[in-house]
Amino acid sequence: MALPRKALFWVVSFGHWTVDLFNGTVAVLLTFLASHFIPMSNTQIGLAVSGYQLTAAISQPLAGWLADRSGGRWLGAGGVAWTVTFISIAMLTATATQSYILTVIPLIAAALGSGTFHPVGTMHAADCEPTPATGRLSIFFFSGQSGSAFGPAITGFLLDRAATHNAFFAQTFPSLSGILTDRGSVTPMLALALIALPSIILMSIIIPSARHFATTHTQRQTSRKAEHQRLSRVAVITLIALIVMRSFINPGSASFLPRLFQMRGWSAAEYGLLSSAFWIGGGITGIFFGYLADRWGSRLMIAASMFLSAPAVFGLAVIDGAPAFLMALATGAFSGGSHSLIVAMAHKVMPAGKGLASGAALGLIFGTGAIGVLIIGSLSDRIGLPSVFQLIGVTTFIAGCLALALPQDRPQRQPVGIEAVPAAVSGD
Repeated sequence: MALPRKALFWVVSFGHWTVDLFNGTVAVLLTFLASHFIPMSNTQIGLAVSGYQLTAAISQPLAGWLADRSGGRWLGAGGVAWTVTFISIAMLTATATQSYILTVIPLIAAALGSGTFHPVGTMHAADCEPTPATGRLSIFFFSGQSGSAFGPAITGFLLDRAATHNAFFAQTFPSLSGILTDRGSVTPMLALALIALPSIILMSIIIPSARHFATTHTQRQTSRKAEHQRLSRVAVITLIALIVMRSFINPGSASFLPRLFQMRGWSAAEYGLLSSAFWIGGGITGIFFGYLADRWGSRLMIAASMFLSAPAVFGLAVIDGAPAFLMALATGAFSGGSHSLIVAMAHKVMPAGKGLASGAALGLIFGTGAIGVLIIGSLSDRIGLPSVFQLIGVTTFIAGCLALALPQDRPQRQPVGIEAVPAAVSGD
């Protein structure tokens, strides 16, 4: 397993870690706000998260199209800055107005920055070196998922330290119920915004300028035409259907992990750490699945990811206490293992620039995930979250069956000393 050597790869990976760190705060932040500032139902939380994810999804194809033409220097750096700024505004608005609508508007606006960054980062991570991209993309997505893992844990820790815990006394002494109420503060989260500055500065320097990018873009596009396979419409529809089915477990179920365990009496620090276990598991196995796919093909690895995920998410519905951390880790590990594989397969399916292909694939992943969150939130208010998680387990198994219908894409081994693709594909 050879690590990428280009500085460009590591800069966009750091940017991915940063933007997804703040994306990862959203579900925990909304759960905390629902307990301390703005009462929200599961449907309202689902609507807010769904709006966030859908906005990010819709913006990604356009951002990818622009990145194919400009290199995306300011799209990448500006996207991270935009996300961090508007999440901070949403937190301030929540504490100042205690209005659900006024909080959700800037929160959803923050997703435009995330949607702008992702196609840019994915394009450069895939194109920066001439070696097969699946393993490299798995490292890039691990950076994002590790950010998503740290985000909930850091958020839960900071918010828990800034909150009162009067509910404990109200439960112990019923006469205090209605007199003692929980209070909290989001001030520590505002200081966290400073962590985004290094990645914003580095990306504004290292990502190629529009002029430099234009000198190599045409050559890369010409050489790339030979890489794409002509796949049938059935294969494309199968991939889309798989993404739709997969969206209920990842990212859909992840948005309700905090809520599921808050309803079981867990603190913000505890359910924040649980969410982190979900995301870090996916990041680690994503690298493993990515390099296996470079050797054995994506179809088998995607199917394995789904089949292994199904019993794990089913178990989350019934397991409590310390074993729940292991189950969350397993659910995230198996479901997240297929993320980079799906994007890499979309690069093969779409005979277009990798910016647009990345934006379309990621837009579909997060767009269907957003709709999935909305469905999960609405359905859980009717039949309960545990029952919904069990249904997600069944859906995930069906997604594994769909994966077996994808075309085989096992890479051809190249003779020693001969590159798999022309050197012109390099990002430099």
